[in-house]
This record gives sequence, structure tokens and C-alpha cells, in this order.
Amino acid sequence: MVNTHTDYELNDELLSPVLDILEAFVDPYLQKGLVSAGCVTALSMEGKRLQLGLVYPYPCMTQYRDTVMAITNKLAVLDAIDEVECEIDFQPRVYSALPAIAPLPNVKQVIAVASGKGGVGKSTTAVNLALALKAEGAEVGILDADIYGPSIPLMLGIPNFRPQSPDGKHMTPALVHGISAQSIGFMLSGDEAAVWRGPMAAGALAQLLNETQWPELDYLIIDMPPGTGDIQLTLSQKVPVSGAVIVTTPQDIALADAKKGITMFNKVNIPVLGIIENMSFHLCPECGHKEHPFGTHGGSKIAERYNVPLLGALPLHINIRESMDNGTPSVMSEPESEVSGIYREIARKLGAELALQQVQSTVKISISDDE
Repeated sequence: MVNTHTDYELNDELLSPVLDILEAFVDPYLQKGLVSAGCVTALSMEGKRLQLGLVYPYPCMTQYRDTVMAITNKLAVLDAIDEVECEIDFQPRVYSALPAIAPLPNVKQVIAVASGKGGVGKSTTAVNLALALKAEGAEVGILDADIYGPSIPLMLGIPNFRPQSPDGKHMTPALVHGISAQSIGFMLSGDEAAVWRGPMAAGALAQLLNETQWPELDYLIIDMPPGTGDIQLTLSQKVPVSGAVIVTTPQDIALADAKKGITMFNKVNIPVLGIIENMSFHLCPECGHKEHPFGTHGGSKIAERYNVPLLGALPLHINIRESMDNGTPSVMSEPESEVSGIYREIARKLGAELALQQVQSTVKISISDDE
């Protein structure tokens, strides 16, 4: 799944039991043993110390310590091993669900974050998801594709940033909280609005995407405008998208529009990687009682109906709103909070879904070639 190159320097007597133990260690996100998932890339012995190299196709840096401890405990049953030295890396491949479209320079994978309607917390999700992927070890950029209502500059706390053009052809993105960011909002002053018809807005998106000097990125998150209009069509025709995420809330009207978003991406052959449900529940700060003011299980029901994962459910919490208004998103400002933990879990699931999608795509191509 990750890298077909392996460097095994163990004798046959030790190699087999070590591989059996590593294969029995099932990755919780890939749902495969480490060997069959392609994560085991190096094995060697130095005295009684096993040197193990792992490469993951999805970012999971916050899990490295627990993973090493769990693997070490399993390998410790072998008499030949007294110590395990484990190196873990993350190496995503360049991948697009639309192979006819040329890859973006310096960008390995593009993820569209969309919703069928406004007001469901899509931009908040896109920003925190980008920061969560960064926290898990990925290099990340975010593009604000909501041409009519750009909110990323305020949410990242850089409303006054203005891009520079070192060569007169390309723009520099903002570098903030460890990620790169670009938005039409960086080019509008004060309360100025982008009053453009659909084709002009779609053209602006293409310019922002292609004329930005993106650094080396594992993931580029595109915060889409709500709905299924010209900008969404441009995305499917001109951008090498790897997959899409649908953001919704539990109430029926939001779910109805979320279904339209899923249907749209299906029609243009962009895989929906999962559903994120915002405002899923409210925890009383006094007693801890959980309430569901907007209904229950809406996200899981729509995920089940369209056979896509429910990546996560986030609470209705005042801190999420306040942190975005202050330009200090939760994942960055409160990394140890429950909300940040949920976003990081979503990031790991999303990265793994992308890796699995690549495998499915490869299998389909192989079957087609055989036929």
C-alpha cells in the first residue's frame, strides 16, 4: 500500500516469526496487518536489538509512541530480541481521482471540503482539519474557494495579509500556524465584496490555485463554497482532486442538502471520503448531560446510506466559535482539548481513507488492463 521496497536483513529463522507478529498487529485505520498494508520497510538485527522501519501512507505522528510500545511488547516474546529500535515515517504518494488532469506542482493530494448548504461549520472544519493534519505530521495548505464569502483570513487571524509576487506571475501564500493559506479575501480591502458572475468566480478560483507558489505539500485542503454551482463544476474539470469530505449537521434540512453534495461528487467521479457531523451534541458545562438540539444520528444514517465513513462528530461548543472569531483555531490554541482530539482522529481517518482509495483505484486499473 505504501512502498513495495523492503529491506529485510534477518535470517530466515527469525524473519518468519517477526513478520507473523507484525502482520498480527492490525492498523486501526487501514484495517490490515502492518506487513500486508506495506508499512514494514526495513528489518535488521544489531546484536539482540531489532531495528524496524515503518512507513505509513497517512499522517499519525501523535500515535507513534503508543504504536512503538505496543509493537515492542508483542516482539518481546521472542528470545532473540531484547530491544526494538523503531523508526516511523509518513510518505504519501501523488494521487488524483481525476488522472486526466495534470497534478499541481508541489502538491501530492487535494481534498475538497464541501457542504450542500451554508451555516453548517464547513470553513471551521476545513481550517481545523488542515491544522489537525499538520499536527499529525503532514505538510498542509488551505485554499479558500468561497469567492463570495471568504472567511479563512479571519479564522486564521491574518485579515490584513497581502500576497506578494516575486516574479510578477505567481503569488506567495500566507504562512500561519504552520500551514500555507491562500484566499481571495487577501486581495479584497475592508468590506469590499467580489460581485462576479459564476464563470468569473470559477476563473478566480483557477487563478488562486494555479498562480500561488505552494511549497511542498502533502495535502491541499480546498474550502468550497456551499452548494453545487460553477465553482464545484470547475473543481471537477480543472483540479486534480483526490477526494471530498462532506460537512453537515444533524437536522433534516442540512442532511437533505448534504445528499445533493454527495450525488454531485459521484457524478463527476470524485470519491466522497466521508462525512463530518458538526453540532452533533451539546454537553452541559455544569452537569455534563449530553443533549442533541438538532437531532441524532443524521450523519451516521447518511454515511450508511451512501456507503461512506462517518469520519467524526463534533459537539456544539462555544469555544469552537470563539476560537475561530479570534483567529486562533481550536486545534492550534487548545491542542489537548477534547475537540482537538476529535479533529486529529478525523485527520487520521481521512488520510487512511485516501490511502485505501489509492489501492482501490490501482486494483480497478489492473482489472481494466487485464480485460
